[in-house]
Amino acid sequence: MFRGVRAVLFDLDGTLIDSAPDLGAAADGMRLRRGMSSLPLDRYRPLAGSGARGMLLAAFGVTPEHADYEALKVEFFAAYTECLLQRTQPFHEVQEMLGLLQERGFAWGVVTNKSQRFTGPITQAMPLFATASAIVSGDTTPHAKPHPAPLLEATRRMSVSPAECIYVGDDERDILAGRAAGMGTVAARYGYLGAGADVAAWGASAEVSSPLELLNLLEVA
Repeated sequence: MFRGVRAVLFDLDGTLIDSAPDLGAAADGMRLRRGMSSLPLDRYRPLAGSGARGMLLAAFGVTPEHADYEALKVEFFAAYTECLLQRTQPFHEVQEMLGLLQERGFAWGVVTNKSQRFTGPITQAMPLFATASAIVSGDTTPHAKPHPAPLLEATRRMSVSPAECIYVGDDERDILAGRAAGMGTVAARYGYLGAGADVAAWGASAEVSSPLELLNLLEVA
């Protein structure tokens, strides 16, 4: 049970929204344009939390060290821009969970490594985000997660101290960033997690298997 919490911060992809279908479609379209076969979504989903890096690894087996990586990344970003709102939806229970958080007096916000180029259109188009007190993207501050800077920027915008926040995410870097910022942390086991992730080894303060489980961890003032 977390006590003294006034605000809850969330990662975006894999925690609040299921964007894997659109991310995968952008990468798969690149394969199809090259005459390659389509891959099923379950090949892309575990790597969706890593954005372009994960999608290009799934689609082409390339890493950032590959000579073609930067050109492929530019192509992927262009493709994703064209489809980023076609299939993306909030995870089951997320809307209800956020509504109950607010009813109980908690503010909430988003801290994502997704660049503003994509975060802005998604959060502006989805009614879910109308009540967010802060939305911080991967390029809002000079550092991205696992650096604590984006989380601390969110607390500044929300006028709360880090000790009054918890951070919820589905990747180890989320837990590392939250701990570095001095926040309680929650691992979202329903998210993308990453291939072979050992969630128990991340060192999160708590874990949840569904969004609504989060409410059981918060003491209402």
